[in-house]
Amino acid sequence: MLQLGDEVTLYSVIFVVVLLGTRSAVWTTALTVSLYVFVAVFRFPQVPADRAKQVLHPDRGAYGTGKVSAIAHRGGGHDAPENTLAAIREASKNGATGVELDLQFSADGVPILMHDETVDRTTNGSGPLTKSSFSNLRKLDAAAKHRLRRQFSEEKIPTLEEAVEECIRLQLIIYFDVKSHPNEAAAALKALYKKNPGLYNSSIVCSFEPKVIYRMRQSDPDVVTALTHRPWSLSHLGDGAPRFTSPWKHSWMTLLDVVLDWAHHHLLWRFCGVSAFLIQKNFVSQDYVDYWAQRGVEVVAWTVNTKVEKEYYQELLQINYITDSLVEDCDPHY
Repeated sequence: MLQLGDEVTLYSVIFVVVLLGTRSAVWTTALTVSLYVFVAVFRFPQVPADRAKQVLHPDRGAYGTGKVSAIAHRGGGHDAPENTLAAIREASKNGATGVELDLQFSADGVPILMHDETVDRTTNGSGPLTKSSFSNLRKLDAAAKHRLRRQFSEEKIPTLEEAVEECIRLQLIIYFDVKSHPNEAAAALKALYKKNPGLYNSSIVCSFEPKVIYRMRQSDPDVVTALTHRPWSLSHLGDGAPRFTSPWKHSWMTLLDVVLDWAHHHLLWRFCGVSAFLIQKNFVSQDYVDYWAQRGVEVVAWTVNTKVEKEYYQELLQINYITDSLVEDCDPHY
């Protein structure tokens, strides 16, 4: 991953690259200065460090030491049907500090918990969310495809509000993972924070899409936010296999990956004013944690699913991690 240093280095690199492309000192200076001014004017500051610390390092849960938090991925999708109230309850019972929950919308605009854009993988239904009303989604069995479906039979797809109420009751930190719909998500979350002010100190909004985070900060600048990132995500699948068979398309997407990675590490985090950076576990090291610490940004690793890995993050790196299971080793989800 590209780690080129501080702001001076960043704009120096931009200046050189633009100069090589335009061969004009005037245009290069104008474009570089314009970019600097644009970022300076429109970027959001980070929320106060003490508030971010309340969210990222609460002293609660069996794993909540005040230093490291164990966050149940999709509510702990290995231990119970993902993104359900049952998963939230199991995560609390198993000692999680908090839960990561995926926000999507039904066809009629109801905010719900769901990772995919279709219901096929996790329920006994089929089809995209964009064609399913909430009343129809509510009829589905959210445990139908889970390995413990008999134990959690007839579990329903919850609304965002139902999930938040359960998390508040159980005193769990919430990582809201917004999948898409930045305007709708920002509006729904803003209303949720207004109704439950305690969420400002017990939740964080994160997304792979920088537009989502920027829109959230526009809507409510007091919300703690994070960018989520997996290097080489455009050109490779989560397990490392190439995403495309065409050499030309693979090469082009690899180039875009380099640009995207650079942007995340040098522009987007600063522009959005995030307090944390959620990164796929394979790219985390002590140097990487130190890199972000110098910028006042916390690193959270995902998805950490073995005892050895958890000990590494908890004891050595002392950073938060997101896991599919609080009780046993399991295969990773991407």
